[in-house]
Amino acid sequence: MATPPTRQRGFFGQPFALAHLFGVEMWERFSFYGMQGILIYYLYYSAGDGGLGISEAAATSIVGAYGGTVYLSTILGGWISDRLLGSERTLFYSAVMVMAGHIALSVIPGLAGVGVGLVLIAFGSGGVKATATSLVGDLYSADDVRRDAGFSIFYMGINVGALIGPLLTGWLQSEVGFHAGFALAAFGMAIGLVQYAFGRRELSETGKHPPNPLPAEGRRRAVVIGVVVIVLIAIASLTGLVTTTNMSSIVVTLTVIAAIGLFALMLASRSITDVERSRVYAFIPMFVASAAFWSLFQQQFTTVAVYSDQRLNRNLFGWEFPPTWVQSINPVFIILLAGVFATVWTKLGSRQPSSPIKFACGTIVMGLAFLAFIPMSGGGPNSAPLLGLIGILLLFTVAELFLSPVGLSLSTKLAPRVFHTQMVALFYLSVALGTSLAGTLAKYYDTENEVPYFLVVGIASIAIGVAVALGSRKIGELMRGVH
Repeated sequence: MATPPTRQRGFFGQPFALAHLFGVEMWERFSFYGMQGILIYYLYYSAGDGGLGISEAAATSIVGAYGGTVYLSTILGGWISDRLLGSERTLFYSAVMVMAGHIALSVIPGLAGVGVGLVLIAFGSGGVKATATSLVGDLYSADDVRRDAGFSIFYMGINVGALIGPLLTGWLQSEVGFHAGFALAAFGMAIGLVQYAFGRRELSETGKHPPNPLPAEGRRRAVVIGVVVIVLIAIASLTGLVTTTNMSSIVVTLTVIAAIGLFALMLASRSITDVERSRVYAFIPMFVASAAFWSLFQQQFTTVAVYSDQRLNRNLFGWEFPPTWVQSINPVFIILLAGVFATVWTKLGSRQPSSPIKFACGTIVMGLAFLAFIPMSGGGPNSAPLLGLIGILLLFTVAELFLSPVGLSLSTKLAPRVFHTQMVALFYLSVALGTSLAGTLAKYYDTENEVPYFLVVGIASIAIGVAVALGSRKIGELMRGVH
């Protein structure tokens, strides 16, 4: 692994290479969230409105399954990075796949375009996520106090793209059509690829080589396994074992199996030290808290998307804005507050709250956000006040900044040397589990009887956060010096 350029400054006091990772991730998020902003409406809007006309339950299941697969595929991206290509090349080729997926959505009609496009985007985005985060971590030494601040800046880049994407694709979809919105997402990813192609040299040797290269015989075995998996998925789809309504539940099951398998692989490995093994054990409760958090947060694209379309009063000075624009509210708050959180963590230094306490705060605040829906419940269509939802999404943002960038940073700090990128993939598996659960849970949301749903999921999230807070001292001991 290349020596981290800890003394290099030039991008808000951070290593200059962070600017190029910031850029490619920003445009990837522009395309990702721009497409996802209109996806659910493309699925359940009628053919007369340019959609495919499937049921809302099937639509939320597809969105949850797709979102979960994005994060589930970070395992594959992390494995390719650690064993075959290195994180830098894996990032580049994955971004190419993302662009190809958006092109497929824009030019192939019907569910065929959805299938081809979402598969390409899911696996491409998984590769981008695992490797970009890993490369950011490689820019810093383990004791560099700028580390969490650097991840917060990187996270702000993610949200610049997440802000602009839904605004532009949502507007273009309403003015021209869904396929024009998907084409804009492809164009955004193309800009990111061009920018990164010119800036890759700034990374020098960082991420150029796999830390644990796979022998030639292992590569052949991996190809065979990959072909078998593809055939099994095709058979399951053609025989009706996988349907639009059970997709998210299947991804939940696969994610749990994958997470248990990856934890077991790391803990049983003879290539890690006792200190590294203890740190992997410490990550287990953090994984659970993260999954609980994301199962609520990712309902922005399922439950909250339906809520914005059917329950929210979107009248703004006599004009009804597209429901997709609601998905840009959270990124606005991220952009405003990410720097504040980064500054606070930097100034506090060693006095800042421990990672388990930050995780607990994020999970508790996320539960409170869902309880905040209850006072707005009981009204008819398009009756929920916009300011109320804005306040709730502010709570979403505060919770996110407590947990998400900290989780990315923590996964790189706790990672065993030979599972460097795969540990980041393990964090994203918690996001995969939460995201697919967001699709499964959304089936139980009823616009006619909202209170039980918001009450149950809100209290459950708060309970998990309290449990992590109570166990924070023991978790800290297992981390063996990592905070």
